Amino acid sequence: MIYYLIPILFFSIVIHEFFHGYVALKAGDPTAKYAGRLTLNPIPHIDPIGTIFLPLLLIISKSSFLFGWAKPVPVNPMNFRDPGKDNVKVAAAGPLSNFGLALVFSILCIIVENLFSIRNVIFTIFLYGIKINLVLAFFNLIPVPPLDGSHILEYFLPLHLKESYYHFMEYKIKRIWWGRWDLNPRLLGELFPHQRSEGRWGYLPRLASYQARRRPRYRYN
Repeated sequence: MIYYLIPILFFSIVIHEFFHGYVALKAGDPTAKYAGRLTLNPIPHIDPIGTIFLPLLLIISKSSFLFGWAKPVPVNPMNFRDPGKDNVKVAAAGPLSNFGLALVFSILCIIVENLFSIRNVIFTIFLYGIKINLVLAFFNLIPVPPLDGSHILEYFLPLHLKESYYHFMEYKIKRIWWGRWDLNPRLLGELFPHQRSEGRWGYLPRLASYQARRRPRYRYN
């Protein structure tokens, strides 16, 4: 049965990353488009660990469940028209796409059950589609960098807590996951214009971009 779930897993994680790039494009950032990632073709989205090694390991170990991830879509927040709000929209797009797929698979389960009056193999596959997408959605909503939930949380934090949060992201989490990272001061100034006008933002810990892995070292024009 688990072999039938591989296409569902691949499709779900590709949709997740596709919508990150699509919403970023609508917000003014064409980086994912220029990188060839606005496609449902799974090949450009393959991550050696999350798309190949981990699912293969779970299959070999005869796991009853399948999990994985795709290569993160490159996003440059400096291109956003509204860096603060657009950052949240892009971050939320992935989990929301998985919730949407879970709803689609739920409808398919109902159709199959009513059509055949029994819960057959097709029904079971669609049922696993619901479970896989719900796990992907809720996992990515965990507010721990570099997961999508961390970028949603950072936007809604009160201003007096943001500095501590950025410090936590950089020195406690980011260095554990991805090592040292930086931020163009332009984005920080746009997010905190009052700090910029008072000349105080220079001492703030550097703010995370949409996702350290998702932010390229270059900028497409």
